[in-house]
Amino acid sequence: METETQTGTATGIVLLNFGEPATPDREVVLEYLTRIFYDNASLEDADSEEAAWERSRELAKRRLPSLMEEYEAIGGSPLQAQADAQAEALEGELTDRGHEVTVYRAMQFMEPLIPDLASELAEDGIDSVLAVPIYPLCGPSTTVSSIDSLEDALEKIDGYDPTVASLTGWHRAPAYNRLRADGIRSFIEEEGIDLHDPDTAFVFSAHGTPTKYLEDGSRYDQYVEEHAQALAQILNLEEYEIGYQNHSNRNIDWTEPETEDVVEELGQRGEADRVVVEPMSFMHEQSETLVELDIDLREDAEDVGLELHRVPVPHDDSRFPQLLSDLVEPFVSGFEPSYYNLRQCQCRDEPGSYCLNAGLPPQ
Repeated sequence: METETQTGTATGIVLLNFGEPATPDREVVLEYLTRIFYDNASLEDADSEEAAWERSRELAKRRLPSLMEEYEAIGGSPLQAQADAQAEALEGELTDRGHEVTVYRAMQFMEPLIPDLASELAEDGIDSVLAVPIYPLCGPSTTVSSIDSLEDALEKIDGYDPTVASLTGWHRAPAYNRLRADGIRSFIEEEGIDLHDPDTAFVFSAHGTPTKYLEDGSRYDQYVEEHAQALAQILNLEEYEIGYQNHSNRNIDWTEPETEDVVEELGQRGEADRVVVEPMSFMHEQSETLVELDIDLREDAEDVGLELHRVPVPHDDSRFPQLLSDLVEPFVSGFEPSYYNLRQCQCRDEPGSYCLNAGLPPQ
């Protein structure tokens, strides 16, 4: 990858994310679900692409009623609006630093879809593209898949050949760990909770992933464990639990233990009166936080006699655009990413993919 910025080069930074329906529209939610299942079709064997689409639609229809209930309960997801605000804040921060860049956003499964954004980049004459997935913990169906989708879409546009780079794993950034730890501290102070009270339990809740991805080489579970440990040490927290929020719609194994099982066991053991839950995989509020944790998990906790206190996602922390600006600085300024300890990504071992996780030993 050429990191030197040429005079007159039009640079576009693309913030990538999952996407969620902003309104509880049945047809929109069905299409959204179908795209998700199709993107993960490799988890099952299909005889053809058509068969994979049919299976994806079947799974989407099965999941639709329960997901519609979730979106109706919260009036649609705020993810899209929060992603807009993050993109605007990043562009403002980079402009203040003297960089002439345009910040775009694209979603894997909701408009603006990644293929459509690729066409927009070509129309805008963007010469240099930097993909930045807003997933704190690098995963195969999120971080890696979103970058693959963007590069595939760019390659399909005739006559368009921009320089492309990507920034994958960034949860090791010191500023991110501080931002996250400070968010937890602020919340427990507001709630009047002492994390060192023996009647208070702490759970890091991570988005789950099929274990097949881990068996194929993903280090997502390692990232979850090391990030939880780092935050716990910053908070001087000696005891904590890790749980996974799984979405098992296929007959496949997912990461364990599940968050609800962790919370239920804490209550059944009778060793705590309350549980604090940190949604460590998310940088936006969405159905996984507003419904799965705030509604469903709260009910599970109350059933076993626990008060549940859920840490808010720091999506609007004023330090976040500064953190992202620091991470992209080498790419927009033209110096080697290795100067900021960004090295060739091992989870996505493709030219131009950089991360802070490269030093981790393989499993």
